[in-house]
Amino acid sequence: MQGFSHETVLLAEAVAQLVQDPDGVYVDATFGRGGHSRRILQQLSQAGSLIAIDKDWEAVTNAAALTSTDARFAIKQGSFADINNILQQAGVKKVQGVLADLGVSSPQLDDAGRGFSFIKDGPLDMRMDTQSGLSAAQWLARAEEREIAEVLKLYGEERHAKRIARAIVVARQEGVIDTTAKLARIVADANPSWEKHKHPATRAFQAIRIKVNNELADLERFLSQAAAMLVPGGRLVVISFHSLEDRMVKQFMRNLARGDAPPKGVPVREQDIVRSFRLVGKAIQPSDQEVAVNPRARSAVMRILERVSND
Repeated sequence: MQGFSHETVLLAEAVAQLVQDPDGVYVDATFGRGGHSRRILQQLSQAGSLIAIDKDWEAVTNAAALTSTDARFAIKQGSFADINNILQQAGVKKVQGVLADLGVSSPQLDDAGRGFSFIKDGPLDMRMDTQSGLSAAQWLARAEEREIAEVLKLYGEERHAKRIARAIVVARQEGVIDTTAKLARIVADANPSWEKHKHPATRAFQAIRIKVNNELADLERFLSQAAAMLVPGGRLVVISFHSLEDRMVKQFMRNLARGDAPPKGVPVREQDIVRSFRLVGKAIQPSDQEVAVNPRARSAVMRILERVSND
């Protein structure tokens, strides 16, 4: 995807937390444009290796140059929700670390043809993998009003979900909603209270993108599989960009770190509680300097989980 730049968020911080053993096997579960992968490879010895995964065929194509120049690197096309199967097919059962940088990459947002942006007009697609599943336009054309409202409220935390869903249904009776500009205009006109410094279609576009790509269900599957693959000392590093993702990651990591704690009120000594994982530090956010250079980083939150022993 030439002509589109991408600033990797929390690049140094994420890789420093991830790579604890330079000889280990690591996974970049969301290759994107390869910023994290390239930095990981810089930290690995010749004995180390990195497997990258991405849904987006354009990302996989862009990784070809790295694959051809570094024998320690391989990339697989697919969803990180299938990380277990992908690694098994590669002959890998356990790893020293897994990194996931969630959300949409800058090249995807900046390419109007991908349909992610409400700023640039283009086909209303929004699929990470353009070769499978329904596009946003196809889903909006057939979804019931109640389902659209539920998606807007649940995935976009949109206060005016019902009103916007009704406007979408009315609009599609008059013509096909097949471009980002059409959808953005429908949402903006139906939104009675615009948030300061935020486009009125922001939440709706986020919600529809999450629905089309099955993002939260995929994240849930990914987290459990990735944690299970870690060797003692191995780390799971996740960068989230909105509250729904971060809430899921935070709760998942806290639950694992809590261990097999007994029900409240049962007298068990702290040292007798079995814990196979621990939280590494507090959530990390980009510095003011990084946000100044890359405003899209402002909502990023990074959390780290480490396996301390086998189950």
